[in-house]
Amino acid sequence: MEYSTAPKALADKIILITGAGAGIGRQTALSYAEHGATVILLGRNVANLELIYDEIEKAGYPQAAIVPLDLKGATKQNYIDMAETIEGQFGRLDGLVHNAGVLGTLSPFEQIDEETFDDVMQINVKAEFLMTQALLPILKKSAAGRIIFTSSTVGHIGRTFWGTYAISKFATEGMMQILADELSDTSIRVNAINPGATRTRMRAKAYPGEDANALKSPKDLMPLYLQLMDPTVTGINGQCIDAQPK
Repeated sequence: MEYSTAPKALADKIILITGAGAGIGRQTALSYAEHGATVILLGRNVANLELIYDEIEKAGYPQAAIVPLDLKGATKQNYIDMAETIEGQFGRLDGLVHNAGVLGTLSPFEQIDEETFDDVMQINVKAEFLMTQALLPILKKSAAGRIIFTSSTVGHIGRTFWGTYAISKFATEGMMQILADELSDTSIRVNAINPGATRTRMRAKAYPGEDANALKSPKDLMPLYLQLMDPTVTGINGQCIDAQPK
C-alpha cells in the first residue's frame, strides 16, 4: 500500500521516540523532525542521541530534546518524572513511538535462560507498559494523540527458537489492542508496526550471514510511520500493520 503525508503534517507536534539512537528509531526521529515535529530522543547511548540532535539542528528542523534512559534499569518513578518534565516543558505529548527493544538469545524453548527472559520482558514489555501508563495523562491533552508499538512477524505466529522475543511481541500486540479498545472513544489512536526484514543491528544479530544490502533500509519504512502519526488520519486504530506485506 502507498502512503503519503503532507510535508508539514507534524508541525508543532511533540513526539517521543524510544530507541532513537540507531536504526529505525533514529530514522523515525529524523523523518518526524523533517515533517515539522519537535522530537524527544530517548535512549541509553547519549553520544548517539547527541549525533542525531546535531543532525536535526543542522538540517534546520525544530530543536529536539534528549532523554537519556536505560529501559532495563528504569523504574516506574523514572517514567512518572519524565512525564512531569515533558508536561512542564511542552504542556502535552502528541505522539509516542515504542521502538526500543532487544532480541535476547535465539534458542530452543527448554534452553531459554531465565535472566535473558527477564531482561527481554523488562525492556520489550514492562518498560512499554510503565512508560505508556505514565504518559497517558499528557497524551490525552493532545488534540490527536498517537501511540505506535513495534511488533514482529513472530509476534503474529510463533516460530522455532524465537521463544523469548516472540512471546514479548505477542504481549506487545495484546497491549496495543487493549489500549486501542479502551481509548477508541477518545482522539488517541493506537497501532503497531511490524517492520519486517530491515537493515538494522538487531536483524544482523539474528541473521549474521544475511546480505544486509538486500534488505529494506529504515528510511524505506517511513511512509507508514508518518501515516500512523499523522493527526489527520483517524480511521486506523487497534491494527498491527506489516510495513513490508508479502
